[in-house]
Amino acid sequence: MLSIILTIIIGAVAGWLAGLIFKGKGFGLLINILVGIVGGWLGGWLFGKLGISSMGIIGSLVAAVVGAVLLLWIISLFKKK
Repeated sequence: MLSIILTIIIGAVAGWLAGLIFKGKGFGLLINILVGIVGGWLGGWLFGKLGISSMGIIGSLVAAVVGAVLLLWIISLFKKK
C-alpha cells in the first residue's frame, strides 16, 4: 500500500515539475499524477537503457521528471498549433 501512495506522490510532483519545465504551468492534480506516473515508467526505462541507476526516492523523482518532460515533448509533436 505504501508503494502505491509513494508512486502517486512522486507522480504528482514529477508531473507538476514537468509541467513547469515544459509549459510554464501545471495541468491540474489528476493530469499531473498521470503524466508523472507514465513519465516515471518512461524515465526508468530510458535510464535503464542508458545504464543509469535511478534508485531511491530522489533517483525515482529525477527519472520521473525526465520521463514526464519527454512525454510532454512527444505529445506536443502531435498537437496542432
